[in-house]
Amino acid sequence: MSQYINIPRYLNYLEKRRIVYRQDPISDQPTLSTPFYDYYKDGTYECYHLFRSKAKITTYKSLKWHLLVLWYLNPQLDQNDFLDLSIVIADYKYGFIAFDIPHDLLKRMVYDVSMLDLDEPPKNKSRKIIFKQSCGLSLGEKLKIVGQLIGRSSRIDEEVIYQGMCDIHDVGKKITMKGLATSLQCSVRTIHRNMTYELKKEKELLNKTNEKI
Repeated sequence: MSQYINIPRYLNYLEKRRIVYRQDPISDQPTLSTPFYDYYKDGTYECYHLFRSKAKITTYKSLKWHLLVLWYLNPQLDQNDFLDLSIVIADYKYGFIAFDIPHDLLKRMVYDVSMLDLDEPPKNKSRKIIFKQSCGLSLGEKLKIVGQLIGRSSRIDEEVIYQGMCDIHDVGKKITMKGLATSLQCSVRTIHRNMTYELKKEKELLNKTNEKI
């Protein structure tokens, strides 16, 4: 797997074919909108930003979720087009994935995804702050905003911690308990107390996908 980590991601393939791989919330309206970010007080599940960070797809589960989101965001694709797209995403030479997947297994995965009901959006995690792609903010500036909007205005819970983890991950930094505590303006003990098993696994996965060899 390690030999695939540093292969550049071929986003031009998606852009030339007008494949949608990022979508901001459509139905949910932000509580606060600025030139740098949108803030959703109650959170939104409608944010789909694929390939925003340097992280590669490292598991079958993650690959299937990415394919499901691509299928959902691109209703213009027929099954043949979707298979062609999936083959590219699952080929490490294009920089999206960090492991090999047998072609027969990929075809079964593509078929399973294409048979799902797309009236229901793909399962997603809640986000309260969505930074705009061209915001130009540094990691420190982003985490300061997270701390001001979420850390002080509400108790530290799973959603707050997950938001902080995502923002650290998106800029390719390692997620640590101390870093989260600093950004959310709370104690390390508070982070440990609210770090569920699911969040711990997510932290491990995010850090693993951001490893640089």
